[in-house]
Amino acid sequence: MTAADAGTAVVVFARAPEPGAVKTRLAPLLGPKGAAALHARLVKRTLATARATAFRSIWLYGTPGTDDAFLRLCAAQFRAGLAAQAGGDLGARMLAAFASALADHPRVLLLGTDCPALTARHLRDADRALRDGADASFIPCEDGGYALIGLARVDARLFDGIAWGGETVMSETRSRLRELGWSWRELETLWDVDRPEDYQRLLASGLLDGHHATV
Repeated sequence: MTAADAGTAVVVFARAPEPGAVKTRLAPLLGPKGAAALHARLVKRTLATARATAFRSIWLYGTPGTDDAFLRLCAAQFRAGLAAQAGGDLGARMLAAFASALADHPRVLLLGTDCPALTARHLRDADRALRDGADASFIPCEDGGYALIGLARVDARLFDGIAWGGETVMSETRSRLRELGWSWRELETLWDVDRPEDYQRLLASGLLDGHHATV
């Protein structure tokens, strides 16, 4: 990553929409291709949300690698830089992304693509918390994880040994923050799309019908 400006960077973590490799818990309902198609729509929605903010530095961190045609198309469409996620578990990959981005920017917001309820306002609020002096900011999820983490500094202890994908991610993270002596702010709790009941909630919400939720 190179410094595009001295402001906040937004990093979007996304996996290439390969059938059978994404949204696997929705495959019994949608089929592998349908689940991959939904994942692709969520990736685009998340990038549109990031682009709807005033932040100029938007980065798409892809896996596996940056050779996937869909990820390249998304980076071009949404005027985002494209980089490869590091190896290791989710914590190791996030740590590497934050270390890289914070070398060039004073604040970094990192988000996945599973939370269509996330809006540009949420991103701006998370950034404002960092601007106001918090070391970290979060958008928690109802399943016990978080949809967004914002940092003004980074420490490996925030990510090492977390049971990623489980219901204790946010509670474990709070414990790490207390151990580090960091200040943090948690914003509105949202929901993500992983299971069939989440998909039904998504359909009922109308969030994929347009871009009204990105403003």
